[in-house]
Amino acid sequence: MAEHRTMQRGALLDAARSLLSEGGTEALTFPALAERTGLARSSVYEYFRSRAAVVEELCAVDFPVWAAEVELAMADADTPDAKVAAYVRTQLDLVGDRRHRAVVAISAGELDDGAREKIRAAHGGLVAMVVEALADLGVPEPRLGAMLLQGVVDAAVRRIELGAAEDPTVVADAAVSMALHGVTGPTS
Repeated sequence: MAEHRTMQRGALLDAARSLLSEGGTEALTFPALAERTGLARSSVYEYFRSRAAVVEELCAVDFPVWAAEVELAMADADTPDAKVAAYVRTQLDLVGDRRHRAVVAISAGELDDGAREKIRAAHGGLVAMVVEALADLGVPEPRLGAMLLQGVVDAAVRRIELGAAEDPTVVADAAVSMALHGVTGPTS
């Protein structure tokens, strides 16, 4: 029985990823989850009490995987500059990934304070990954710099998700340039 529940929960989460990827948070409804998994709508409520609970669970499952990919890319980089670039590029490369849609969905207005706090803490762990590289680059307040750098990444993510006129590679290049050289670009 427990194995069956685990499989059903996994199927619901996979369906939620697909719905979020296809139509954003508006597409994530219990009737849609029920239809995708072949469950009765009332059965979906046996697994999750609300849409926010589905998003919270997706973040709990998917965010660590996403963060591990960023951490691995940074570990493979040899210099502080390359680590910052890997931090930015890896996050932007993940924009099209279905798991990323769940992470983006954290901004859904219906999340309760507890869910938001868990998600903020996980996000803080991501930001913490780049603090040392920024300190190595001589950034005077590396923790603040890391939080501002994440703001650049978040803006680039939104730009890519909106289907902006620029190719995602151009957006990523601009975000890396801003992260490493500021608004004016390299001075050499």
